[in-house]
Amino acid sequence: MKNREGFQGVYPVIEKVRFAFKNKIAVYLRDGRVLLAPLHNFPSIERLTPSQRRKLTIVDDQLLLFQDCDEVFHLEQFLGKEQQYSYRAN
Repeated sequence: MKNREGFQGVYPVIEKVRFAFKNKIAVYLRDGRVLLAPLHNFPSIERLTPSQRRKLTIVDDQLLLFQDCDEVFHLEQFLGKEQQYSYRAN
């Protein structure tokens, strides 16, 4: 029986988020993947200052909340399924 390759059946969990790359957000997953995305794809995050970006909370291993932003970002938005996950904080 051949071993599966890839990440089939692996539930993605956000471990940490960094802004170490110029004009990019890096989302580190517990399984070792790193999702690197241009900030221009996330204008609400891009508008935040570096200090405001550090005020980040990871909720339920799937959501990113920034203290100074009304937008709620779901992990699926970084995986390219943003149409399915459009949230706004009340």
